[in-house]
Amino acid sequence: MFKDIIVGVTPSGVDACAVESAVGFAKKFESNLYLVHVAGMEQGWGSIETLEASGETARLEARIREMYASLLADLPNAKVQVVAGIPHNELLRLARKKDTDLVVMGPHTKEYEEKRAQMWGMAGSTLERVSQKARCPVMIVHRAVECKDPAFANILVATDFSEQSECAVSYGGQMVRQYKAKLTLMNVSETSTDSPQGRAEIEARLQTEYGDRLQGIDNCVYAGRFGRPAMEILNMATQIGADLIIMAHHSNADDPEEAFLGSTVVQVSVNAPCPTMSVNRHFDLRCGLMYDQTGQVVNVAATV
Repeated sequence: MFKDIIVGVTPSGVDACAVESAVGFAKKFESNLYLVHVAGMEQGWGSIETLEASGETARLEARIREMYASLLADLPNAKVQVVAGIPHNELLRLARKKDTDLVVMGPHTKEYEEKRAQMWGMAGSTLERVSQKARCPVMIVHRAVECKDPAFANILVATDFSEQSECAVSYGGQMVRQYKAKLTLMNVSETSTDSPQGRAEIEARLQTEYGDRLQGIDNCVYAGRFGRPAMEILNMATQIGADLIIMAHHSNADDPEEAFLGSTVVQVSVNAPCPTMSVNRHFDLRCGLMYDQTGQVVNVAATV
């Protein structure tokens, strides 16, 4: 499913949870894995310090290889790359060059843990810019994740009924079909008071808006909730034991490259019990199975 995976790392080792997840996926899917550090990122994803001095890249590469030697022992073809440059530019450049299916990013440095939501989501951060322009989904991992079999059995997709959220729903539908997983599709309303009738109305709208494109999924639950979106999404993820949350990168701007990573995505991704996948446009899984809009399998060559 994921043929080429890039994981952003820093020499601090705080990214270990993201690296562990990426390694697990690489083993399961026999993927090409690239650990990428852009010199000058000692302060993590939230800020850009001065570029490392000339000649430091080799030292940093050796340090990262040593740090993750045990994890990479079973992946002899995994690459560790240290380059100088602007962090998001270099990560995106390599992702395009490798035709990457997935970018995995972890938290920033421990010193900024108490400010993580602001750091991750602030305009101009590396996470923000990579999520804006990546030509593949970006998975945000902030805690250790067990790589199970199947990798994804219980997927939660959150939508606000925006045009951009259709990308998340479509991608979630593909993943659910591929893994024969359970899908929970939810919407959270902030405009009304919680009631059984209100929930029923949201669930009816979810089925009307997305039912046709989710045909072929045997285990699909529509869930309507009221309250703060991030809190309700986190509660749902815990309640159903989700092993992946999929959300649109943005919800207000028409152009995905101009949109800001929504605060709801930030709040969910840094507190979720499982990885959060940010989707900024329509993507297709690069696997042996593709699906038409009715959910039927179409036997075509894998596409990007």
